Order: sequence, then structure tokens, then C-alpha cells
Amino acid sequence: MDDQKNSMSAKVGRESFDVKKNFPKLLSTIVALVVLGWSAQQVNFSIFDLIKGLPNIWDFISRSFPPDFTHLGKYSLSVLETVQMALVGTVLAVIIAIPLGIGAAQNISPHPVIYNICRTILNTIRSISEMIVALIFVTAVGLGPFPGVLALAIHSAGMLGKFYAEAIENTDKGQIEALEASGANRWQVIRYAIWPQILPEFITVNLYRWEINVRSATVLGLVGAGGVGFELTSTLRLFRYQESLTIVILILATVMILDTLCAKIRQRII
Repeated sequence: MDDQKNSMSAKVGRESFDVKKNFPKLLSTIVALVVLGWSAQQVNFSIFDLIKGLPNIWDFISRSFPPDFTHLGKYSLSVLETVQMALVGTVLAVIIAIPLGIGAAQNISPHPVIYNICRTILNTIRSISEMIVALIFVTAVGLGPFPGVLALAIHSAGMLGKFYAEAIENTDKGQIEALEASGANRWQVIRYAIWPQILPEFITVNLYRWEINVRSATVLGLVGAGGVGFELTSTLRLFRYQESLTIVILILATVMILDTLCAKIRQRII
């Protein structure tokens, strides 16, 4: 009996470590590790340099304490402006993304040409960073929050449109076919078969995108596109690190409040 068990174990072991059978997986793993190592080398990734720079990081942090709340009111208004930029940019993105998402959904797109056009538009605007779009709009309309809003709207529309299209394509085909068989037109199919199915995901994705846009709007201040990012950049350039810490605290508090708010909205609606 023991010999039979040992024989079976050996057979299972040979099957588990069969080089020929597992060669594609082994090769893929090796290639992935080689690419990862090469990429780390190309970007000068070094744990030793990071450890060596820890005293400089500590020096920067120590000079930022205690936070300076002298201009708290001014920076709070800038944070509010950032949230407003994200809100308006997200709403504009939703308005742009809905028709593009419908056109890019293969199961309900009116025509293959429209499908390809919408897909191309979404891929194009999604691949361009908000920073680049913001620079373009700053050149066009000047400094301030408006170019930031436009940059957030354009980039977010690409992301949201892709999510909408995928959500529509993953809906239950049975409901769609049943309505089409009863003579419903395209918009009735969307209203009664697709919309109820994608509503929870639609709300979740939009709220999540708003949270992301709040953080993105902060970075857009680096190129003069308004918001609290402009104030943060100014304080860092003037070595007013204690004021910079105040702004960072305000940003963190805002993100935490928005996260809680969005979670409660999702619980109530979904």
C-alpha cells in the first residue's frame, strides 16, 4: 500500500513539475521578470539611494512643522474652488461621455462606422493627460480655474465613456432581445432594458471619478489652471513649508470628507 502511495505521489509530482507542459508559463514568468528588472534599471530604481535620502526627507518634514494657519481662510477657499472645479468638470464629462459611450457599445451602436468613430474619440481623449490638456486651454483662455475644468472634463469623458460602453455591453441580452421583439425602438431599449441594469455602476463610477478629479484638480494648479494646487506650488517655491503643510492637511481632510459623502450617497441610491 505504501509503495502504491509513493508511486502515485511521484507521478503527481512529475505531472506538477512537467517542464514541457509548463514551459509557456515558465517562459512568460522569466520574460516578465527580465522586463521588470530592465525597467527598474532604466528608471534608476535604487533602494539604497532612497535610504540615503531619508535624512533629507526628514529635514523637509521637520521644517514643515508646526503648520501655519495664518492664511487658513484663503487656502480653504482655494480648496473649495478645487472641489467646484472637479464637480463641474465631472458633470461636463458625464454629458460628453453618455452619447459617446452609447455609440461605442457594440450591442446598441447605431452603425459600425459610429462605433469605430466613438471608440477612436474615447481612446484619443483618454490617452492625453489632464496636464497637457490644461496647458492647451491655459494658452487658449488664460490662467484660472476655467481651463482646469475643461481639462478635467475632456480627460474624464474618455474614461467615463469607456466604462459606460463596457457596462452597456455587459448587460443581460435577454431583456434587450425581448424588447426589440416587441417592437421597441433603440431609445426604449436603452430606457427600459439597459438603464436599470447599469444605474448602480453608473452612479458608482461617476462618484469615484469626482473623487479622482478633486485630486487631479490639485495637480493642475502646477500649470496655472486654478485651484489649491496653485497655492501649494507658490508656497513650495517660496520655501514656506509650514503653509504648504496647512494646504496638504486641508486637501487630506477634503478627500476624506468626500469619500465619506460619496459612500453615503451610494448607500442611499443603490
